Amino acid sequence: MMREKVKDLWKLCFGDSEEFTDMYFRLRYNNDVNIAIQSGEEVIAALQVLPYPMTFGGQEIQTGYVSGACTHPDYRNRGVMRELLSQAFARMQRNGMALSTLIPAEPWLFGYYASVGYAPVFRYTATTFTAQATAVSDETAVLKSGNDYQEEAYRYLDRKLRERPYCIQHTETDYRVILSDLQLGKGAVYTLNQGNKITALAVVYPANGSWYAGETVAETPLMRTLLLQRICNRLGVPSIRVLTPPDPCQEAQALGMARIINARAILQQYAAAHPQEEISIALTDRQISANNGYYYLNNGKCMSSAKRLPGSHLALTVGELAEKILSPLQPYMSLMLN
Repeated sequence: MMREKVKDLWKLCFGDSEEFTDMYFRLRYNNDVNIAIQSGEEVIAALQVLPYPMTFGGQEIQTGYVSGACTHPDYRNRGVMRELLSQAFARMQRNGMALSTLIPAEPWLFGYYASVGYAPVFRYTATTFTAQATAVSDETAVLKSGNDYQEEAYRYLDRKLRERPYCIQHTETDYRVILSDLQLGKGAVYTLNQGNKITALAVVYPANGSWYAGETVAETPLMRTLLLQRICNRLGVPSIRVLTPPDPCQEAQALGMARIINARAILQQYAAAHPQEEISIALTDRQISANNGYYYLNNGKCMSSAKRLPGSHLALTVGELAEKILSPLQPYMSLMLN
């Protein structure tokens, strides 16, 4: 059975706990999202393309998150993963996904994925929130916590994530997977409630001897501070590490990469959100031939042509295009089970 073969390969390649692996293959994996290469009956490489919606400049696009990409040790350095990714790109094209995303499992993989068109455009800022350094009080606010599904908490998180202009979104089904992961890792969702309304929410879990808030959303900065302060008090810790979208005043760290699957769709969305930009691009994509050609952005529209039109063009590879147009937008992803 394909599921068991892929699961065995996962165990061979990754150092995940038995509980996490079982959870992933119970809730995340299915044969429809899986792509595998076999040698005889043996699965020698596999990956899953998980669908995620993403806000994109006032619109929503579909993205494919590459998860669990692995090759059997006996078959590495033979181009097997390149072939697998090529199949994944073709499937994403067919499924109407404009962008592919991933989080490299090791630092050296940033270079590998860059060679097939990905660019490191997803970044984050990590800061330490210290409870003693802040003294906020509000007797009307009540702290609640749990790692079971609460409709109100999901609706609040969903609404706040959708306020971010370029952000990977989490469906209700995906949120339930996040909760299952929190249960395994002794984490919880904390909410600050005033009356029957949530005013702040954080997803908190322990890792590497510290407590982390992997996602924090709030109605006001004051509510956010109060929430984090209450969480520190509840956990009995002096501080908590907080991961947020990049802060221009703080150092940003690389997290995830993006690859353009449908250049015309992405450039059209980008042009609509940046009507003042006028640019001519000669695009080269070694993996997806449909992206090769000439693109003209003007007055909020994108025209494309297989033949070059008069004038100068900016020559870009598909990876350079992702870096050029996506990096300044500071796209964000969180809670990806990485």
